[in-house]
Formats: sequence, C-alpha cells, structure tokens
Amino acid sequence: MQAAVNEQQIIIAAEITIESPDFGHLEPMVDATLRELQTVGIQQLPGTVLADPGYWHKQQMENVVSRGMPVLIPPDSGLRKTPRPGWDEGLYAFMRMVLSTDHGQSLYRRRMATIEPVFGQLKHNRRFHQFLRRGRSAVRSEWRLEAATHNLLKLHNHQIATTGA
Repeated sequence: MQAAVNEQQIIIAAEITIESPDFGHLEPMVDATLRELQTVGIQQLPGTVLADPGYWHKQQMENVVSRGMPVLIPPDSGLRKTPRPGWDEGLYAFMRMVLSTDHGQSLYRRRMATIEPVFGQLKHNRRFHQFLRRGRSAVRSEWRLEAATHNLLKLHNHQIATTGA
C-alpha cells in the first residue's frame, strides 16, 4: 500500500504495488499525486516531497527535483549510525547535510506528523490489516475505498470541531 497525504492528513493518492519494498515507488507516487491534484483542478506543485529512507532511489529523486519539486529523503535508516560503504558523497552527503539543518529537520518532522498517523489510524484504530478481496484491481479499489473513508472521517471530524457540534 502506498499513500501520499497533505499536511492535514488527507490522502491525495492511494496506490498498491505488488513489490514489498518502497524502493522504486517514489516517482510513481509523485505522478499519481500530480494526476489526482490535476483532476480536481489544482496545478500547484507540492512544496516538498518527503519520504522515508525506503523510497531512496537516486534517479527517481533527480527526476522529481528536475520537475520543480524538492525531495527530502534520508539516505540512511534511523538505526544506522554510519553511512553505508560508498554512500558518503554526492547526493547522499548533500541530503545528510540538508537533514542536519534546523529547516531540514523541521520539514522531515512534518512527514512523521502527516503520513505515519494516517497509517496508524487505518491499521490500528480501523483494524485494516489485510485486504478482503483478491486480484490487483479489486485490492486497488478496496485500498482506495479505505482512503476515501479515511478522508470523509477526517473532513467530518473537522466539520464537527469547527462548528462546535
């Protein structure tokens, strides 16, 4: 399951993949997000693309940046204390430098506060642990239905909070 969310934790794009790791899914998720935004008439590009280390794919990151969207992805997982051999120069070093700044840390913390709670809500609170349907199109429609209900609940709860009902 792949998802792209905005700062209000609204799911913008929801896709499924048959490969388990996130590697190689950065650009397809950015494309899906831009398609969904364009469908509703939003032409503005996302401010910054934030993703966890599993999405690190140098070519895809460069492709996204060349389209005018900054990308912020740590090259190392949180458990790693030193860079992997050969991962200490170029884009790896640049990304570590950006993430070491107050601004970089502030931006990356936003990822933790936007996407992680969405998956926590879906998996823990709503008990969405496995797909009930089989087949790629059926699973995709089920995942998108879960995303849509998540968004509707978010909007409903926001409506209640703002009206005081």
